[in-house]
Amino acid sequence: MTLPTLNTAELERIRVEQAAAALGSAPARKQTGPAVVLRAPRVADGAQLWRIAKDSEVLDTNSSYAYVLWCRDFATTSVVAEVNGRVVGFVIGYVRPQAPDTVFVWQVAVDRAQQGKGTGAQLLHALLNNVAVQGVSKLETTISPDNAASIALFTSVARRRDARITKRPLFDAGVFPDSHAPEDLYLIAPTARTTQEDHR
Repeated sequence: MTLPTLNTAELERIRVEQAAAALGSAPARKQTGPAVVLRAPRVADGAQLWRIAKDSEVLDTNSSYAYVLWCRDFATTSVVAEVNGRVVGFVIGYVRPQAPDTVFVWQVAVDRAQQGKGTGAQLLHALLNNVAVQGVSKLETTISPDNAASIALFTSVARRRDARITKRPLFDAGVFPDSHAPEDLYLIAPTARTTQEDHR
């Protein structure tokens, strides 16, 4: 019996799909458990955001104070996912002062127990729907070249919204004082919804 062979492109596609599923950019499976509630963060959520970021082992973990402050000052440009009263995911961002039509996504993370259910994509769609009323029509984020899961997540959101996604280098490794990877800038535009259908 011969086993099927996979070329390099096919192996990479499988790897990206698996990474995407972990972050929640894969199509959501039918919900059988408790419903996910998406809402603006509150100051009391800051500790949970910090824990989710820390447990991700991928994100740069900011100080706990930063997450508490973010929940106070940038609640209108951030969203948390809650299940049974517990925060299980978040996206935090801000409207760029020099580009008021652009929301910059700082971090998006989903608790391990909630991964693979489409929560990451739900959070980003909710954020974009929320900020659209402020005249925001573009999303920016930075992603290191080796972060396949985040690349897949944002690509899936752009595709779902019929938006264009572009990439260019932003910060090379030399600008950081530590061993931080370079960061590429991703731009998704336009982010306005093109149909009345909910993005799930």
